[in-house]
Amino acid sequence: MGKICEYYFAPHSPFAYLGHARLLELAAGHDAQIVVKPFDLSKVFGLSGGLPLAKRAPQRQAYRLKELTRWSEYLKVPLNLHPTYFPVQSDAAAKLIIATQLAHGTAAALTLTGAIMRGVWADERNIADADTLIAIANELDHDGQNLLKSSETASVQAEFDRFTDEAAAANVFGAPWYVVDGEGYWGQDRLDFVGRALASK
Repeated sequence: MGKICEYYFAPHSPFAYLGHARLLELAAGHDAQIVVKPFDLSKVFGLSGGLPLAKRAPQRQAYRLKELTRWSEYLKVPLNLHPTYFPVQSDAAAKLIIATQLAHGTAAALTLTGAIMRGVWADERNIADADTLIAIANELDHDGQNLLKSSETASVQAEFDRFTDEAAAANVFGAPWYVVDGEGYWGQDRLDFVGRALASK
């Protein structure tokens, strides 16, 4: 078994979506273990001085759209710049991912994560809607109804809160954020460095 990569993300993050498949490929190539840590990005923004998208300066918002277009075309990952259901509250989706990890393991949680992200950015699905989350889980051959019930328990909430606290303690200020050997890497455009870290002795 190779190294461990802690994976902090918010399910509605377009940059996490763009990097998700590449992270899985890197981990497989280096026999690395991914630790899935969906967290409350809005809380971390509040602690680190970040601003939600709607409150950012116009030039920052415009550049974000250019970057999303560039990366989507470069990676050949479909992405709708203006999805119907965005901005979207993603806490329920994050907790469904945690419940899936607890019930079925990391690989299942990562597969569900990819499907949820794709739902926002390519498939025009509302990941704040309970029936939509159930349907996405069912499409992956899970019992979506039971997983959703599990995601609403105190134990899953505690995990979500723990990941958020760990993100704050690790000085995370955006998503996606990857940690290898205690060193953080912000953004899917840093995955080359993550790969080097996973490959190092």
